Amino acid sequence: MPRPFLLLTYLLVFSLAAVLASAQPSLPRGTFQKQVQYLSGRDNTRTATWEFYCTGGRKSGYWTTIQVPSCWEQQGFGAYNYGRDYKTYGKNFRFADEQGKYKHAFTVPAAWQDKAVYIVFEGAMTDAEVRVNGQLAGSVHQGAFYRFKLDISTLLKFGQSNLLEVTVSKMSADASVNNAERLADYWVFGGIFRPVYLEATPKQFIPHTAIDARADGSFAASVGLRGLAQGAEVKAEILDASGRVVGTALGRAAATDTVVQLRTQVAKPLTWTAETPRLY
Repeated sequence: MPRPFLLLTYLLVFSLAAVLASAQPSLPRGTFQKQVQYLSGRDNTRTATWEFYCTGGRKSGYWTTIQVPSCWEQQGFGAYNYGRDYKTYGKNFRFADEQGKYKHAFTVPAAWQDKAVYIVFEGAMTDAEVRVNGQLAGSVHQGAFYRFKLDISTLLKFGQSNLLEVTVSKMSADASVNNAERLADYWVFGGIFRPVYLEATPKQFIPHTAIDARADGSFAASVGLRGLAQGAEVKAEILDASGRVVGTALGRAAATDTVVQLRTQVAKPLTWTAETPRLY
């Protein structure tokens, strides 16, 4: 029986085409694509309403609603501080350290039951504890300015209502995070200020790639792997602008591997210039 394989298709840099879990007939395009379901709005002009409780400052001490994503100060909650206030008011100054408690009910498609499902936070300021259906989804995330995601596959009720609870602390419990993010020349805000969404992927999938394509035609890729139940072959195809395959790289991965390295050489590559912007 042929070995199962993973297929990557590269255009310009790359696009993920398919992840095949086992040897099987061709499946419709999109069968293996990542699916996304937003729980919040997508930006500050298209928000979603969540339940909210602020522990201190303005409009605090009772449950109400808030728009997500947003900084809660700009929705009328909590207290404003400036990052340099500790310089202005002396060493005994203390920043407002309220917490925001969020609740949001959502439904997960029943068809996702056989997928890996992650909850993704693009930014929460500053420490965030996430619970799904009353269960802790992972360790407390610290740091406002980069995304994090948690595998919540085993916590979900598929095809039914689920409850998301998030507690966000305006100041971090880690002093080094506060020194890096809070004590600077800007306003200190709190809240889920970037989108929140669910990602559903096949249980065997490619989470990331790192690509090094050189002008001399040499090509190298580091391909992340998740959920392999058995050994697999990873195949990358390099396409020119017309869709013609100009290079192929193969690698073999054991069931325990989380990364595989691919290498190949494209013969006589057509390099990019402003006058002839050829892309692969």
